[in-house]
Amino acid sequence: MTADSEPPAGVPGIDVPRLAAWLDRELPGAGRIGGIEVIAGGRSNLTYAITLDGGDRDRIVLRRPPLGHVLPTAHDMAREYRVLSALGAHGGVPVPAALALCEDEDVIGARFYLMAFVDGRVLRTAEEADGLTPERARGLSEALVAALAAIHTVDVEKAGLADFGRPSGYMERQLRRWGKQWDASQDAIRATGTVRDLPEYDRLVARLAERLRGLPPGGAPARLVHGDFRLDNALARLEPEPEITAVVDWEMSTLGDPLSDLGLTLVYWAEASDPVPLPVGATITTAPGFATRREFAERYAGLTGADLSDLDYYVAFACFKLAVILEGIHARFLQHATVGEGFDVLGPAVPVLLDRAHTVLDARSPW
Repeated sequence: MTADSEPPAGVPGIDVPRLAAWLDRELPGAGRIGGIEVIAGGRSNLTYAITLDGGDRDRIVLRRPPLGHVLPTAHDMAREYRVLSALGAHGGVPVPAALALCEDEDVIGARFYLMAFVDGRVLRTAEEADGLTPERARGLSEALVAALAAIHTVDVEKAGLADFGRPSGYMERQLRRWGKQWDASQDAIRATGTVRDLPEYDRLVARLAERLRGLPPGGAPARLVHGDFRLDNALARLEPEPEITAVVDWEMSTLGDPLSDLGLTLVYWAEASDPVPLPVGATITTAPGFATRREFAERYAGLTGADLSDLDYYVAFACFKLAVILEGIHARFLQHATVGEGFDVLGPAVPVLLDRAHTVLDARSPW
């Protein structure tokens, strides 16, 4: 930026003058910061669109960890930057181009990275289905399942991600890890003077551990997993044909069991007949033409050859994982450390998810 330019101020989670100076050093030619806004929808890491003036691109995107209560081992900016860089170079999975990583917390108060702005729509609500024909809704369903299959068929050796995780014992470690995250969130919630009575959580953990011991040793083949794959963690273009222009929010990616991704996607995927809608995920999928959860899973199996005989376990596990994530966000909400709107409805969704997990395990069916 030029010496007489004046960057915008008052952006939560961003020290704008320090960021502007850092951009001058690390991305020469980027231009002057003309504006910064929080991109709506993010409930974990914070995402900002930065408008640039006088540089070689109009907009870039910044990702940083959330404010307030942060769960241990979560929100690793370097890890998210690495997977974007690897997939961008490898091809096959649509992702934004990784531009720069900053591990110096003194710049904006936290580690962060920058990526290219990708044109596309984040589709969430049923209201956004206005004008979306059933044919395009079906095409969008097909595009999303193809993107998930593409992630799970990445050659991790060729992509330079062979050491990106420890796939052996992945589900056991996930159960332990999310249990620890739950405990940390309960400590943070109690510190605010709030009491949460959720007895179905402990019973669910016991059931998941018992069922896990009965699954085939090794589970599904180890693959790259996104960790939070869903329609509103992707950018979509509807014309001339529906396509996914980028898959975003890779903060929980690793090497592991790909059915954990599919299970979580199905939990997020709303259908019009659902008795209790969740306040997360894309309710747009209730519109005519979108695939059902069963159709989505069967199409995925057709693309990947996956065995879905234990899919009910992965759906129940996904309910557990999402409940833990929402409990952590609820803790930040109680600490008044969230940025944006809609956080007040997430805490009440936790017992709904716990009940849904028990229902799936009781029925031995993901549907």
